[in-house]
Amino acid sequence: MKANLVLGGLLSAALITGGYWAGVANVPHPDAHAAAPAAQSAPAVQAPAPMQTLPDFSTIVEGNKAAVVNITSSMKAQAAADPSEGLDEDNPLYDFFRRFQGPTPNVPRQGLGSGFIVQPDGVILTNAHVVEGADEVRVRLSDRREYKGKVLGADHQSDIAVVKIEANGLPVVKFGDPAKVRVGEWVLAIGSPFGFENTATVGIVSATSRSLPDGTYVPFIQTDAAVNPGNSGGPLFNVRGEVIGITSQIYSRSGGFQGIAFAIPINVAAQVEEQLVKNGKVERGRIGVAIQEVTQSLAESFGLDRPQGALVSSVEQGGPAEKAGIKPGDVLLSIDGKKIDRSAELPPLVANVKPGSKASFEVWRDGGKRNVAVTVGELKQDQVARAGGGDEQASGKLGLAVRALTAEESKELDGTKGLLVEQASGPAARAGIRRGDVVIAINGKPVKSVAELSSAAAKGKGTAALLVKRGEASIFVPIEIG
Repeated sequence: MKANLVLGGLLSAALITGGYWAGVANVPHPDAHAAAPAAQSAPAVQAPAPMQTLPDFSTIVEGNKAAVVNITSSMKAQAAADPSEGLDEDNPLYDFFRRFQGPTPNVPRQGLGSGFIVQPDGVILTNAHVVEGADEVRVRLSDRREYKGKVLGADHQSDIAVVKIEANGLPVVKFGDPAKVRVGEWVLAIGSPFGFENTATVGIVSATSRSLPDGTYVPFIQTDAAVNPGNSGGPLFNVRGEVIGITSQIYSRSGGFQGIAFAIPINVAAQVEEQLVKNGKVERGRIGVAIQEVTQSLAESFGLDRPQGALVSSVEQGGPAEKAGIKPGDVLLSIDGKKIDRSAELPPLVANVKPGSKASFEVWRDGGKRNVAVTVGELKQDQVARAGGGDEQASGKLGLAVRALTAEESKELDGTKGLLVEQASGPAARAGIRRGDVVIAINGKPVKSVAELSSAAAKGKGTAALLVKRGEASIFVPIEIG
């Protein structure tokens, strides 16, 4: 099980029902005062609202449990180093370690997870971390038949693996459409938590399109379905008995279920499966930008009516985005017609574009929209997208003391042009600017001199967006102008 706090493979909830009473008020006729009734009529009885029935989870379990499998992965463990190694025989600790400790035996390690059959000839989907580093994979069906599994491929960026067993006529699951998943709808997880096979748990969809630190290219489905170690790789069903996701990770402080679990959308898994079976690897698109979230302050400084899109903080030199004309300070609002509301939505959308093809971006720049076509490159395994002259003078409005970079400093920063921060106070300090940062631009306009920065700050009102280089990263920092 992976950990992140403890993020590790794995998903259901307290079943909550409720009802309400609907009341209908008796409104008197306008002429009612003219003729009062001889006897007061009894008040109308309020009828209860119709009760909602829960989904029949037993039918879903019965119809799908035969397609859910238990996966055991075995790997040889490295023997621990002999603590007496390297010690002189005259050393008193040498005899102690040799007599009482000795070398640690080479004991095999085992991993436990779940999976589900997607092809009748024995093709199974699971998590990559379930079979990672395995010397042997064993698959056990619900009828207790066991098979040796072969890993056809594993993609660690999406945490998807494809396992094959030599069998035919096996039951399979039916895929649903994650795009139609709604927050609040019921879901069912089946897996082998702690080795308890075919355990069913239910809950609701807590959120969709969740981005996690170690899942850049996966828009996770969040659920409160109970998930524990061993659930990894198992299916997450909707109420129609369709698989909408693969249980993958939990968020936990204790290592066990705490109400937050994540599943990989089945359409993402299906795309990965197709490429792994066909090509043995997964191709993903990339455009060569670093992005960050658009906050309310940044939205105001760029003239957006609300926080939206992905803000480009830096552009890779010679990369696809730079060649197409995308610049730091651009806000990417959509790709091929698909809206980008939060920055975390961009990487999966770009990754799904076939390398070498063109993608059309709607870009917000200088207070207006424009379309930019980018020829998408291919993401390599070692490339990771991130969701991340004069004397010293001070700018009173910003609270910055800056100076121009020397030629030598600029060279050390790969030719970066800008102003070195000597001191930050007031608004700049509150925004997180610190000594050693390099201010590259303000509100999208490059600054190469203190005068340019002071002039831009003097004209600004409300919030200014400073593009700052810190180490290897470039980020936009919103500063409230004094």
